[in-house]
Amino acid sequence: MTISLIGDGIFLVALAWQVYELSDTPTALSLVGLAMTVPHVIFLLLGGVVSDRFDRRRVLLLADLVRGSAVAAMGWLSLTGQIELWHLMVLAAIYGGGTAFFGPAFDAIVPDLVASDLLTQANSVDQFVRPAAWRLLGPALGGALVGWSVGGAFLADAATFGASIVALLLMSPHPIDAPKNGVGSAWADVREGFGFVRARVWLWGTLLAATFAYLLFIGPQEVLLPLLVKTDWGGNPLTLGIILAMGGVGAIGSALIMGHRGAPRKFMTFMYVAWTLSTLAVAGYGLAHLPWQAMLACFLFNALETAGTIVWATTKQRLVPRQLLGRVSSLDWFVSIGLLPVSYALTGPVASAIGARATLVGAGILGAIVTFSFLFLPGMRSIERSEDLTDVPQTADV
Repeated sequence: MTISLIGDGIFLVALAWQVYELSDTPTALSLVGLAMTVPHVIFLLLGGVVSDRFDRRRVLLLADLVRGSAVAAMGWLSLTGQIELWHLMVLAAIYGGGTAFFGPAFDAIVPDLVASDLLTQANSVDQFVRPAAWRLLGPALGGALVGWSVGGAFLADAATFGASIVALLLMSPHPIDAPKNGVGSAWADVREGFGFVRARVWLWGTLLAATFAYLLFIGPQEVLLPLLVKTDWGGNPLTLGIILAMGGVGAIGSALIMGHRGAPRKFMTFMYVAWTLSTLAVAGYGLAHLPWQAMLACFLFNALETAGTIVWATTKQRLVPRQLLGRVSSLDWFVSIGLLPVSYALTGPVASAIGARATLVGAGILGAIVTFSFLFLPGMRSIERSEDLTDVPQTADV
């Protein structure tokens, strides 16, 4: 995962810079983001069913093969000078489809590999490695590679998927009990997962909170930050890489602290406050007039977002039965990112109408208000009456 995520960090910089080399408008990157997220959303529920029916290790292997091949094709087209915007959209769609299977399988395999009483620490390690590779080393390396060759940066990312595949091949199989009701009951499996989520306000409420918050800030953040670096601050790919790398520094520090302290007693309250403040930090991109100010905003966003994510991952893994975890994780992804295509689609027109900076400021403020309001849903915090996350049994009755 570490090596693969370094490649993902390279991909963040390479994709944005390649799009803006082809078309210097935010609408172009919005279209590529839209192409990537639509198949991701469409296939997520199927990805959850597959990860609960088959060896999750094999699901991860196939997903990496698909995504690595798509990135390699981007690199080849870029190096040969043949790449066009529609190529990026098609290959981004293939990449997004593979991610729909990878995400639920990865979330669900963690309790298969890690002792129950170490899940908070394991998720902290995950959230330490993830930003260190994806948000720190990867973007910094990506900025340098893109300055040399965008196509070479894509190929470097494709090579990192090979490391992930080798590691998965070396991992011992962890078969799960296949459902007794056969292949034709995939929709019944989805309904079972949906029923579990619907009966628990802490689950469905948090998923809806993420849905509307992501609608408001993900598109503006992903599309407009590279644009500001390139146009307003006179930066280069390395500047963008360093800004994203500072987010990695913040996330690493947060993961170290959370790994040492463990899950807080008021874990739902802590999670929502952390996510509210992280979303508010998105407004900092719009207020920044120098790269170091954007670095500070990125640092705060990732540090706070990581703290909340560690608690959220631990909560799911402790309170959701193992045989349902893949489907619940896929529903988590599905509901949370279900409106991302809309977010990407709206970002370009809104930024053209009111400006990139105003769009980012509005996204951060509105997203923070929406996130915090869900903490006050009736019953959202009642689960905090449990003694400790580590003492909660893994049963379907939780």
